[in-house]
Amino acid sequence: MLLKDRVVVVTGPAKGMGAAATLLMADHGADLALVGRDTAAIGPVAEEARAKGRRAGVYGCDITDAAAVQAMAEAVLRDYGRADVLVNIAGGTGPLGKTFWETTPEEFRDILDLNVTGCFLTMRAFAPAMIAAKAGKIVNVGGTFGLRGKAGRAAYSASKWGLRGITKSAALELGPHNVNVNCVCPGMIEGPRFEKVRGEMSARLGISMEQAREEYSKDYALRRISTDQDVAGAVLFLASDLSRQVTGQDLAVDGGWVI
Repeated sequence: MLLKDRVVVVTGPAKGMGAAATLLMADHGADLALVGRDTAAIGPVAEEARAKGRRAGVYGCDITDAAAVQAMAEAVLRDYGRADVLVNIAGGTGPLGKTFWETTPEEFRDILDLNVTGCFLTMRAFAPAMIAAKAGKIVNVGGTFGLRGKAGRAAYSASKWGLRGITKSAALELGPHNVNVNCVCPGMIEGPRFEKVRGEMSARLGISMEQAREEYSKDYALRRISTDQDVAGAVLFLASDLSRQVTGQDLAVDGGWVI
């Protein structure tokens, strides 16, 4: 088991890639501190992790609130004694289909606050414990729009580029303390959002849903759409000792879109 008895803090574990990564890490022996605003939604994931024989505490927290994040980190460290790994999955999508000049200042600030400041605050809260332990892993989940620009997604793209910047700076600062910091960058993921995208393509081009899938997949070297499990595997790799000598990197999980 790649994470046997490691304490892993996960933000945004309730659904999708967050739930998949959480449960895969539980399969590999991790004890979990699961963090989010909607603790009721996290509950079933925690129960499933416990059914695998792992410890899984649930912590209500708004990661954009500095005081709340600090209190959460203190509670986790008090309950578990340490935090070996921090996985930042919590995030938002921001305005869709808006040009940057149509995006309001409030919309722009909100998505940067969630996708960038939220990760900064959790990293800041747990870094001292990792430095004291002389070991740790931080895995931030960004996105491929942080590797390429995207029309109609200026605010979201800006947030994911910003997250990459924090990741790289933190990797340089924490490297001397034996703490790795990396970023997973998922592309389009199978699920409700992709169903909406291919539904829109099907209607626009007058083709079937399956033909829309094939048409969309042509942009990918592997000709297929990623799954939550694909992202979970990348998170597990960067959270484990298999990535001992990897830091400050962006790992795209996108089937070859940003090549």
